[in-house]
Amino acid sequence: YLAGQPFAFVWGLEAIGAWPPIRESHVEMDGAWALYEAWVLLQEGEIDAALVYGFGKSSPGSLRDVLALQLDPYYLAPLWIDSISLAALQARALLDAGAITEQDMAQVAVRSRRDAKSNPNAQIAHDDTTEQILGEPYISSPLRRSDCAPISDGAAAVVLAAGDAARAARGIDHRVEAHYPGVRDLTTSPSTTRAAHASGVADGTIDVAEILAPFTHQELILRDALGLAEPSGTKINPSGGALAANPMMAAGLIRIGEAATRIMNGEADRAVAHATSGPCLQQNLVAVLEGE
Repeated sequence: YLAGQPFAFVWGLEAIGAWPPIRESHVEMDGAWALYEAWVLLQEGEIDAALVYGFGKSSPGSLRDVLALQLDPYYLAPLWIDSISLAALQARALLDAGAITEQDMAQVAVRSRRDAKSNPNAQIAHDDTTEQILGEPYISSPLRRSDCAPISDGAAAVVLAAGDAARAARGIDHRVEAHYPGVRDLTTSPSTTRAAHASGVADGTIDVAEILAPFTHQELILRDALGLAEPSGTKINPSGGALAANPMMAAGLIRIGEAATRIMNGEADRAVAHATSGPCLQQNLVAVLEGE
């Protein structure tokens, strides 16, 4: 669907160079879920090491339309409701409920693109003001271009070994909500809250959180769901997050890698990484990482 190439995972495996693999498994979604699978196998002692990778090439087609194919095949997919329009409905619900303002959304965009200036892998990194962003035209009200993640081509890879995984990944869990957006409260993310509780987010201070939020208003939802709403003292998306670069199938794995990098660099002792899949934050994964 993304690259227009059948069995693209075969070419990805050859590009990685792990050939022939002793054991190969593909999860057909963001690499963060592949990391979860590898982590479980490590915990069970079935493997000693794993190479986890994710890649996506979204530029050849229209990503917002391709993602309509993940909707309910009987009622919603035939309407071709694109991902930005769905996110706009979610943002409008938040605004109408008085939970956020458009200025709050603009401030997320300003901070993300500014912080991305220190990230050499960022696709978009610059200084903007809240006023500049609020002056942009809507692309799907109430979303402006700066409220949305860019179209990105990219890849990420993480190597897990039994000892490293046992020490660093203190907890990881993922939960899913109803497939049909109409039966959900789109202003909250209960699956994120449940995953955060199961992975132990509240068991200690969180120094850094890398959150996969393709839209500004979704970061505000996720911060609340993770218990990291202001003033939490947690540094949110110091890499710039998905608003700086958002390669499909790899962006969630990148969040885990960015959180781990902050710990390895001594910038954090305890970090949270988050990944999401599906329309309007339908499925969410939360991982807690700690240094030694």
